[in-house]
Amino acid sequence: MKNNGLSDSTIKTYDKALTYLSKHADLNNPEQVKQFIANKQTSNSYRRNLSLAYDKYCNYYQIEWNKPFYKQEPKMIRIPSTTQIEMLIANAGRINSAKLTVSKETGLRPIELCNLKVKDIDIEQRIIYPTTAKHGAPRALKISNSLTATLQRHISEHNLNPNDKLFKGDSDNYGKHFRLYRNKLAEKLNKPELKSIRLYDFRHYFASRLYAKTRDILLVKQQMGHKKIETTLIYTQLLNLHEDDEWTCKATTNTKQATELIENGFEYVTTTPDALMLFRKRK
Repeated sequence: MKNNGLSDSTIKTYDKALTYLSKHADLNNPEQVKQFIANKQTSNSYRRNLSLAYDKYCNYYQIEWNKPFYKQEPKMIRIPSTTQIEMLIANAGRINSAKLTVSKETGLRPIELCNLKVKDIDIEQRIIYPTTAKHGAPRALKISNSLTATLQRHISEHNLNPNDKLFKGDSDNYGKHFRLYRNKLAEKLNKPELKSIRLYDFRHYFASRLYAKTRDILLVKQQMGHKKIETTLIYTQLLNLHEDDEWTCKATTNTKQATELIENGFEYVTTTPDALMLFRKRK
């Protein structure tokens, strides 16, 4: 499959699907496999993924079968609140807190985060240059001063070289550890709603906040690494659902303070007749 240009993550997904199918059906019996997939109590999206994986298997072993068509069911994205995101970051261990903060500030896919190398981080310019997954567009992502300092300290403490991975492990293990941590935290704080938050929701949080701040859908598309604008347009719908969010407001007459507010995500609103600059940021 790698010779056909499939990414390692896609190959791993297909491998897991085929392993699962092999436990419930004879892979050399297409009708049996088709029947198992059709009768499985699951979403059409998962049935589709199982069919795609088995189709690769059949192509490789020259097995004839008619691949069934399963239409993906569109689902509305649920965006976590800022409070929930910060709660998950604050209670995580040092390294996982850094990982989650990178996700919050850049919208990286979990696999992109886990594939980051030290050389992908420009400490001086405060920019991350990820290797984009899913054949998406390349991008440069700005990060905050505090996150830059955290990553710089992490690199120094672990004596990492430019070609070393920034964080150990792969996205599968990262996801498993996150779910365990999230569920324990939800029980500890008696906040069951935390259990519905996925790693990917940090990416959706980033995109929705970026669009709320800029109203620039092309910028969001570029920063997310999307190939199609249709993928990005969902965030324009989500914005309407959050229009009643409360704002944190700041005022200053000092240029340096105004610059710091902009760097920290505040949006300039207006300047009053007495030269007071007003800024706001969604809570």
